[in-house]
Amino acid sequence: MELELTPAQKNILEMVRWLALEKLRPLGLECDKKGEPLPPDHPFFKEAKAMGIKMALGDVGKRRKELTSKEGPGEMARLGILAAEEIAYGDTGVAISLPGAGLGGPPILIMGTPEQQERFFGMLEGDEPKWGAYALTEPGAGSDVAMIKTSCRKEGNYYVINGTKIFITNGARATWNVVFATIDPSLGREGHRVFVVEKGTPGFYVGKIEKKMGLKASETAELVFDECRVPVENLLGGEERYKEKAGFKAAMETFNMTRPAVAAMGIGIARAAYEYTRDYFKENYMLSRPTPLYYSIKETLNTMKRLLDTARLICWKAAYMIDYKLPNAKEASMAKAYAPPVCLWVTSKCVDLLGAEGTLEYHHLVEKCYRDIKVFDIFEGTGQAQRIVISRRLFSQFE
Repeated sequence: MELELTPAQKNILEMVRWLALEKLRPLGLECDKKGEPLPPDHPFFKEAKAMGIKMALGDVGKRRKELTSKEGPGEMARLGILAAEEIAYGDTGVAISLPGAGLGGPPILIMGTPEQQERFFGMLEGDEPKWGAYALTEPGAGSDVAMIKTSCRKEGNYYVINGTKIFITNGARATWNVVFATIDPSLGREGHRVFVVEKGTPGFYVGKIEKKMGLKASETAELVFDECRVPVENLLGGEERYKEKAGFKAAMETFNMTRPAVAAMGIGIARAAYEYTRDYFKENYMLSRPTPLYYSIKETLNTMKRLLDTARLICWKAAYMIDYKLPNAKEASMAKAYAPPVCLWVTSKCVDLLGAEGTLEYHHLVEKCYRDIKVFDIFEGTGQAQRIVISRRLFSQFE
């Protein structure tokens, strides 16, 4: 695995870092103070669209799908991981609010027919910012995907969906949501079906917009389906695709692409807190003096750096495997299981080191980082769920 960045990658990261510091961080702090998400009509989104900046998780999957064995490995996943960390270094709430297909992109690429891919991605084209979203989590099912209760039944040329989805990023503003439902909960994974539900579909409503501890710039919505009639053409892949647990597999393959990127975002948040704290002590303390307190500060900063570098390498390994078209479920879960707890510890220690000032709201960046990082151990699959995935793959040969 090549660890050195290419000149092209370095140039792209310099541009992303400029965007993160000059645009995303100020907007994130502003939204955090107001306690409200960045509205979809904010001028920044149109500016980002014009610059070609979007939530392009689907592009990683698209490039992976296009590659043939003759072409050899790609670099989209590696570049995506690098960009995810840098953009989160600015502000993650704004980053995941960027226009584009977002988490909804990979399922359409994994399961959708060519006609469906052209149709749904085509809806997001044009000068105006538009969003896609991924609706899986329910009040009683999140990490345990097999437990979803949102139901679907076929009536003629339509499927009728009933249920509620919660904590859906960009769900209220999305042009379409990729929605997971089941024909029969007792069938478990075999009953899963995946639909694209367009905004304005009869029976589809937006519920409440969540008030959150962190990532306040991001819109997190409740979606309600009440006899929602979706055309059969919106069933991803068509009915033949669902004979071998295709719905569940689409969810898992999506996570294998996105979990390393989510872990890298957590590293970006923790790195922002770490660098702020490091620079604060460089400017205000003579840490070269042989004072026990100063030694403790230096050692803590030293440990932070080691842990963040280790977490980054695990994410890079998972991305490397995507680019080389290798199965990466275990490595993706390892990145997600390891990085968020490390990042939470780092941001917590930054608050501790800064003392009373580290807890002052809106004064120190680290206070916001501490609130933002907590959810990274929860969404995209909890740490506990990741350890189950890892264990299953470690011991599968004995089953």
